[in-house]
Amino acid sequence: MAWSKIKQLLESFLCPALYGRVEYCATSYRYSPDKAGLCYITVNKKNVFNMRDVTTLIRWYQTEQEIKNDPDIQIPINNEEIEAVRKDINGTVPEDRLVVIARNRKISEYAKELLSAQSVLSKSNFTVVANKFLSISIVDSIESNDILLNILALVDRRVGKKRLLSMTENMKLKHPIVQYFYELRLSTL
Repeated sequence: MAWSKIKQLLESFLCPALYGRVEYCATSYRYSPDKAGLCYITVNKKNVFNMRDVTTLIRWYQTEQEIKNDPDIQIPINNEEIEAVRKDINGTVPEDRLVVIARNRKISEYAKELLSAQSVLSKSNFTVVANKFLSISIVDSIESNDILLNILALVDRRVGKKRLLSMTENMKLKHPIVQYFYELRLSTL
């Protein structure tokens, strides 16, 4: 499918409050038909999301330690995770240490998932993911680990207020760019 048709379809699914504010842009190279051009998303005419560019407004992580040391990342811990640590340790460990150990384990898992998602995103082709988004259900796009699918689903008009509000906890575990678009969409409610 041609880029102009993909762009038209994606923009037809934008929620009304974001129409004109969120734009999908692409550049292509005339004498290089085998190479995909540069695709990016702008919000209020500012380049917010460019898959291959680390100079965008959203922070891209390079290492697991950057994620672990980022004070903006809030990882919720529940009682089941603390109990799992308690069973693994088989000893007397203070309760506050159990929470720290459980949080560190969860942050390590989160960091690995986040770096994996970033690496997949930097290798992906915007038009291929956009075609996939247009062919699968909105629920599958929201629950996907693909950052771009999450973004396209969040700005979609088929995602209602009730579903958006129920995703608050899950959004804390998503990439900062997904959280940015989630906050943008919440601001339109």
